Amino acid sequence: MAENFPKIEVAILAGGCFWCLEAVYLGAEGVHSVTSGYIGGHVDAPTYERICDGDTGHAEAVRIEFDPAVIGFADLLDIFFAIHDPTTPNRQGNDVGTQYRSAIFATTPEQESLARQTVAELAREGGFRAPIVTEILAAPHFWPAEPYHHDYFSRNGHQPYCQYVVAPKVAKFRSKFAKRVKAT
Repeated sequence: MAENFPKIEVAILAGGCFWCLEAVYLGAEGVHSVTSGYIGGHVDAPTYERICDGDTGHAEAVRIEFDPAVIGFADLLDIFFAIHDPTTPNRQGNDVGTQYRSAIFATTPEQESLARQTVAELAREGGFRAPIVTEILAAPHFWPAEPYHHDYFSRNGHQPYCQYVVAPKVAKFRSKFAKRVKAT
């Protein structure tokens, strides 16, 4: 007797601090897991301290495992472009450095194509004050971050950074994408 298991796909997105992206995507229906980590650099097994030095080439990113029957990659991109500024190279707010760049690391050719189409459409619509600088690349190796970064917002929501940076992004997601929020 065959059981019906959801088909799980993987998306990897970088849009500033991974704590923000993780907190938002953990609240999205159809998302099974979110792992904060590092991608796109030239050093094996990078550490948070090392990438913060800005010389490894890695971006802070999240690896999202999702059920495409519930939430599609296009939906993940809609959320992504709503909760971060894709027009600031190597920066999100006060977080500055290459590790905070905006990037989509496609895990399939279909994701890469859809990401390029989405960016082109957003550029045509002119909804941003400056050109979109989001990189779109095939996903290289993803390195999970140290355990203390995982589920950071839910464990440290009282900290000032979480209150002033992460919480507003989570609130924006919940407001703008109310139909996509996981039922509690």
